[in-house]
Amino acid sequence: MSEDDSDLDLPAYLRRIEYAGERKASRAVLEALHQAHVTHIPFENLDILLGRSIALDLGTLQAKLVAGRRGGYCFEQNLLFAAVLRSFGFAVTQLAARVRLGADSLRPRTHMTLQVDVDGGRWLVDVGFGAAGPLLPVPHGAGEASRQNAWSFRIADEDGHSLLQSSHGSSWEDLYIFSQEPQHRVDYELACHYTSTHPASKFTQVATAQRIAPEVRFTLRDWDYSEDRGAEIMRRTLADDDEVLDVLADTFGLEFPAGTRFQRTFRR
Repeated sequence: MSEDDSDLDLPAYLRRIEYAGERKASRAVLEALHQAHVTHIPFENLDILLGRSIALDLGTLQAKLVAGRRGGYCFEQNLLFAAVLRSFGFAVTQLAARVRLGADSLRPRTHMTLQVDVDGGRWLVDVGFGAAGPLLPVPHGAGEASRQNAWSFRIADEDGHSLLQSSHGSSWEDLYIFSQEPQHRVDYELACHYTSTHPASKFTQVATAQRIAPEVRFTLRDWDYSEDRGAEIMRRTLADDDEVLDVLADTFGLEFPAGTRFQRTFRR
């Protein structure tokens, strides 16, 4: 166990992600847990847009993501998943990354990701990158590609750092770059405070919910909704905030009271 892992309610978590498989540290179990998590617990930042603070202790994470059947963003998702993996006996290293997706300048290390060593291999594990993230763990090979339905992921080397890339066409796109320096929850507290409160943070500007399914990736950003199947993307603009609540409930399993409004930094 690590930090506050003793508070983990593993049976409740496994019911949340509908996992009933083996409980041991193996590559097959790692893959099954990863896919079950990302297909059941959506990526979302909606508490931030409701003016609520983000807490990273395990008790609060479980109350929100498990008992409350909500989602969360990288720190919430990956801290919870790391505790679960350790309870299975996995060797987990918590890391920090600089996001490159959509960036035109150097960004700070504001993304949490995980590294797991199992069955003689090393894997990047990330259940908190949203619809652009992997469905399954990605091998730490020499650019070895992991084909995941219509998407592929690989880890390339860049000046001694690891660079996660994705592709669902003919070219590779940078997602984020990271080093091997282990991180602790106290390290993430600082980054989480910035991403959840600073007016320049995208998480204070845009309400989002995202979910990965094996064949499709669902994304809601404010009033823009899309379903990406790799070969084609269906996009539409929602009519109003009430339709946003309907989509959150129907597609992402996120229930909010009628009349809920998300206070973005910039309004339409």
